[in-house]
Amino acid sequence: MSDELDFQSAASLAAAMRRRELSPIELCEYALDRIDRLDPGLHAFRLMDADGARRSAYAADQALRRGEDVGPLHGVPYATKDLLDVAGLPTSAGSNALGAMPAPANAEVTHRLARAGLVLVGKTHTVEFAFGSVGINHSQGTPRNPWQREPHVPGGSSSGSAVAVAAGLVPLATGTDTACSVRTPAALCGVVGLKTTVGRVSRAGIHPLSTTLDSVGSIARSVRDAALLFDLMQGSDPHDASTRGITPIDVLTTLDTGVAGLRIGIAEGVLFDAIDAEVEHAVREAAVVFQGLGARVESTEFEPAAAAVARPNVISLVEGYAANRTLLETVPEQLDPFILERLRPAIDVRAVDYRAALAALPALRAAAAAWFERHDVLIAPTCALPALPIATVDADFASHMAYADRYRRNCLVGNLLDLCGVSIPCGFTRGGLPIGLMIYGASFREDLVLRVAQAYEAATRWHAQRPTAVTRAAMAPQSDAH
Repeated sequence: MSDELDFQSAASLAAAMRRRELSPIELCEYALDRIDRLDPGLHAFRLMDADGARRSAYAADQALRRGEDVGPLHGVPYATKDLLDVAGLPTSAGSNALGAMPAPANAEVTHRLARAGLVLVGKTHTVEFAFGSVGINHSQGTPRNPWQREPHVPGGSSSGSAVAVAAGLVPLATGTDTACSVRTPAALCGVVGLKTTVGRVSRAGIHPLSTTLDSVGSIARSVRDAALLFDLMQGSDPHDASTRGITPIDVLTTLDTGVAGLRIGIAEGVLFDAIDAEVEHAVREAAVVFQGLGARVESTEFEPAAAAVARPNVISLVEGYAANRTLLETVPEQLDPFILERLRPAIDVRAVDYRAALAALPALRAAAAAWFERHDVLIAPTCALPALPIATVDADFASHMAYADRYRRNCLVGNLLDLCGVSIPCGFTRGGLPIGLMIYGASFREDLVLRVAQAYEAATRWHAQRPTAVTRAAMAPQSDAH
C-alpha cells in the first residue's frame, strides 16, 4: 500500500473504500502500523485501542459489502482527544490523578461518529484538564511538533490530535476549544482546526473545563474534511442544555461557492499587537489572495477584541478549578505543577468578580454581532508567533505563562465573544514552521467561515506541505516527561 495514504484526505479515502479500491480493514491496519512506527517519536497518543479499531473496521467493511453506506466518512480512521469518553476506555483528561476507571458509555460525539461508520484508533494527549495553550504536559509527556526535529511546542490543549493529523497518523481528530485549544495546535502544526459556536456540538460525556466557554471542534488536513467531520458531530442533544433549540446548519452545500462579493475585514489593532513579522506578512498576503478571488477586503478595527482582551480572564479559571476541585484539593502532588500553580489563584477570585465577568459577556457579544452585520468574516493571525522550542517556552513558569498568553490571545477573543472560527495554514517561516490564518464568523455561521476557508485553500498550496521530519528514521523517541 502506497505511502500516499499517509496524507490523503479523509474524503478521498472514503471514496476509495466505496469503490472497493481499499477496504476499511486495510486502512485501519495501515494506520495502526504507522502509529506503531512513528508515535514513539511523536508522543501524540495517550492510549491505543487496536482491538476496538479492528472490530469497528471489520463492521464498516461488512456494511459496505452489504451495500450499507452510513456516511461520507464511513470506514475512515480517526483519533479523539483524551477528554471525550469512549466506553470501556479510561478518560485521563491529561492527568495521572484520574486513574484508570473505564468510561461506562460513549460521549455523544463518540457515539455519533461510531454511528457514522468512523473507526476510532485511540485517544490523544492533552494538556492536563485542557488548561494550557502551548501544549506542554509535565505529567504525561508532551507531543512533539512534527515540523522540527528539535522538540518544538505543538500548541494546546488539543496537542496530540493536531500532531496525529499533521504527521499523517490519522486523517481526522476531535478536539475541544475553551480559549484556543483547537486553533492554536492547528496553527502551530499546519493543519485545519474548526472552533464551533457553543451549542453546535454536544459536550455530554466530555471532561469539562468551562461550562460557559467549552466547545467541540474538528481537526483535519483539509477544510472539506473538517466540514465533513463537523457535520457528523453537530446537532441537538438533550444531555447538553446549550444545544437545545439549535438547528443543524448545512455547511456542505455552500462550501465551494467562493468569496466573490463577501466583505472581509482585517482585524487591525490588538490582534496584530506584538506579532511575529513573518506571521504578519503571511496573513497580509492572505488578504491579497482574497482580493484576487473577488472579496471586498478592508482593514478595520474590531473594537470588541480590544474590550475582550482588556478584561481579566477569570471565567475559565474559576470554572476550571470548580470542575477539578476534588483532585486539586486532595491529590495536588499528582498534578502537573504548572497547572496546579495556574489554577490555584481561582481560590482568591471573589464571587462578585466572577459574576461581573459573566455579566460583561452579553454586551461584548452584542458589539461583536453588530460588527458582523457590516462584515461577513474577520481575518487575523491565529497566533502571534510560530512554534518555538520547548526548552525556550518551558524554561520556567514565568516564561511558560508569557508565551502561553501570546499563543492564546487571538483565539481567546473568539471564545469570549461567542464566535465560530477556523484556523488554516497560510504560510511558513524561513525556518519551516507553519503559520495559521484565523477566519472568524458570527455565532452559528460555521457555514460561512468554512466557505471562506475552502476558497483560500483551493487557491493556495500551503495545506499540501508535509512535515518530512516524521519520516526520518533518526527521530528518537521522547521520554514520558516532555
